[in-house]
Amino acid sequence: MSSVSKAGRKTALDVASWSFNIVTSVGIIMVNKALMATYGFSFATTLTGLHFATTTLLTVLLRWMGFIQDSHIPLPDLLKFVLFANFSIVGMNVSLMWNSVGFYQIAKLSMIPVSCFLEVVFDKVRYSRDTKLSILLVLLGVAVCTVTDVSVNVKGFLAAVIAVWSTALQQYYVHFLQRKHSLGSFDLLGHTAPVQAASLVLAGPFVDYWLTEKKVYAYNYTTVSMVRFLS
Repeated sequence: MSSVSKAGRKTALDVASWSFNIVTSVGIIMVNKALMATYGFSFATTLTGLHFATTTLLTVLLRWMGFIQDSHIPLPDLLKFVLFANFSIVGMNVSLMWNSVGFYQIAKLSMIPVSCFLEVVFDKVRYSRDTKLSILLVLLGVAVCTVTDVSVNVKGFLAAVIAVWSTALQQYYVHFLQRKHSLGSFDLLGHTAPVQAASLVLAGPFVDYWLTEKKVYAYNYTTVSMVRFLS
């Protein structure tokens, strides 16, 4: 395969990844909030596990179609990523459950300065004065929203803090693994989604009971809610 063909394939995969990420991110936020607020499904960890079970099926299809290549990630690297990623996605869903959608989205903005901080600490990156001022404005906006949003509560705020830091660590580690093992985004997803699905589905009922004192198997499941769980 020529270098031009390889570059074109990489560009197509990158565009598809970004488009898929934007569409699914917005959709999942709205669906998850509806499940928690409208249908009373307060089992964020189990819900995340079901999402990743569906993602695992998608990666099987993508591998069959040739979009995911055979590759290898050492088990310690894979488990470290799964730890960060599970805290990230569960923390985000718990934050969404305990906070308003507005505060949830604002809190996510604080991942920008946290990610920059990690790059300064681990990669010795130096940012320009303009970039530092931009980060300061982001922090100021998050602070104003936190103080003025009457829906903010202590447990929701703590969930948002955990979600932000674990997500920033996950994103940093994503780039680290992709550079270290020469992986595309779909290739990495093919390794991580099955492990995340298994760990979250198994641990979900216990973690959710600890968080909510409710049992996931006691929920009144309907056809509509099941479709939303797996979407």
